[in-house]
Amino acid sequence: MIGAGNLATNFAKALSAAGHDIVQVYSRTGASARLLADAVGALATDSLEGVTDDAELYVMALKDSVLEDVIPEVCSRCPDAVFVHTAGSVPMDVFRGHALRYGVIYPMQTFSKARKVDFSVIPVFLEASDDAAMSVLEDVAKSVSGDVRHLDSPSRRYVHLAAVFACNFANHCYALAADMVERSGMTFDCLLPLIDETARKVHTLAPIEAQTGPAVRYDRNVIDRQCLMLEGSGLAKDIYEIMSESIHQKSKWQ
Repeated sequence: MIGAGNLATNFAKALSAAGHDIVQVYSRTGASARLLADAVGALATDSLEGVTDDAELYVMALKDSVLEDVIPEVCSRCPDAVFVHTAGSVPMDVFRGHALRYGVIYPMQTFSKARKVDFSVIPVFLEASDDAAMSVLEDVAKSVSGDVRHLDSPSRRYVHLAAVFACNFANHCYALAADMVERSGMTFDCLLPLIDETARKVHTLAPIEAQTGPAVRYDRNVIDRQCLMLEGSGLAKDIYEIMSESIHQKSKWQ
């Protein structure tokens, strides 16, 4: 496991629980490498030169910005292995010229080290350089998830973009909402039933059908009053206005 961050931590633990032998964990931060290695019964290293050369599969769960630096150094020492990265927006061909067999294992989920997730329901998207590599990736992915799908790099970028809207942007809206609700003297927990029901609805309704609120009907009286309340709130007013316009336009298209 090359990496010991949020995704690497959850993935390594899921793989270990499924019976895979995690040989080693690398992180440039020694403490992080040791913490994850101890959790999955592996050795730890904080040196790329110290990465073992006898593993069958190398999972690179790293920041996109460092992948291109790590790939040449690790792949050159292990020509018979399969190499994968876990990034949503990085093309598989980042391995081309550095490895013979390679691919992508992209589990689409939000991960935090301290929060265990049910890996069995996470969609895992696979891409591989050849049938032999795909066979390895399928065996690994299906051992931890019941939802394994093939997807090429250009299509995966759209899935990752969708995940940014559905998860990262939605969570940022929660953060903005937390600031606003605190002004009323209430706490964020009063919003949880609303948040939970919003998420439950899209299990049975298309998101466009589940949309409610003043922006759907473009109620300018409400929208203008709320914009005034957001004066001096930084980008929150701009976000509110753009989101309201987008919601209204989307509802008209339907």
